[in-house]
Amino acid sequence: MNSFCDQSQMLPRVLIVSRRTIRKNKFVDFVGEYHLDLIVAYGGVPIIVPRVSGVHSLLRGYEPIHGVLLCEGEDIDPSLYDGETSSSLSPEELEEVRLLHPGDASVDHEKDFIELSLAELCLERGTPILGICRGAQILNVACGGLLFRDVDKELPETGKHVDYENYDGHRHPVWLVENTPLYSWFGGSPEISVNSYHHQGVKRLAERFVAMGVAREGLVEGFYDPNSYCPEEGKFTVGLQFHPERMRRPGTDEFEYPGCPAAYQEFMNAVIAYKKKVNNSKKTVDRRKLNKAMEKKRNKIVPSLSIAN
Repeated sequence: MNSFCDQSQMLPRVLIVSRRTIRKNKFVDFVGEYHLDLIVAYGGVPIIVPRVSGVHSLLRGYEPIHGVLLCEGEDIDPSLYDGETSSSLSPEELEEVRLLHPGDASVDHEKDFIELSLAELCLERGTPILGICRGAQILNVACGGLLFRDVDKELPETGKHVDYENYDGHRHPVWLVENTPLYSWFGGSPEISVNSYHHQGVKRLAERFVAMGVAREGLVEGFYDPNSYCPEEGKFTVGLQFHPERMRRPGTDEFEYPGCPAAYQEFMNAVIAYKKKVNNSKKTVDRRKLNKAMEKKRNKIVPSLSIAN
């Protein structure tokens, strides 16, 4: 078989859905390079899925899928998590939120459909999935969780979560939960300072998830599924509300903490292990099919010999 088509020779494929913006009066799709750099650095091939109309029904065409990274994008359609009825904000407050966060407070229905479809596919198959910021929110919604429509208005005591005047430099404390992956990645430190680019957040964590890090007043900043976490066995289901890939020292590419890239590294470890597991399973199925075919041939040959005798 041509090695170009041989899945055993194929590098692990990680799907990432693009985000849409406007440049020179036309729509342009993009994915932040920090995500792509880390996927490549740890042995994967990023496959960018365009958030264009109809793609959510074509996802099988992206097979094989060895992992999914959910990241970047606008607010999730509140009707997908019953936010319209669960929100405590008035129409006037919601309009104020839209004006304050014009780049995020709109809704991209196509991206929602694509990412929710991918999340459900991963959860069904046990495919490794990592959600960053909006991606963590998608993961929570896909599993039945709820979101705050605006953290600053619904939980004002948590402090500022978006600072447009100090966008990349703004930090806030997060307390890490012992005996969780996040705690381990950051060397067992009980507290870290993280960046924040979101005005929404987890209101109710889906039942299957366990919090790994919390901000003031208990706002969840990281979670995982303990029943679907074992990177060496190809299991990884994690959501982080902050952006570890962007936590760099000013003017450099040096991470603020050695643990910042760990989520991507462990995610890719799981992706690589998952790919091997899928390939081994496919080989087993192929051998079974071959054995059945050989058995049928033998069954045809034996009666023929009996008749000849």
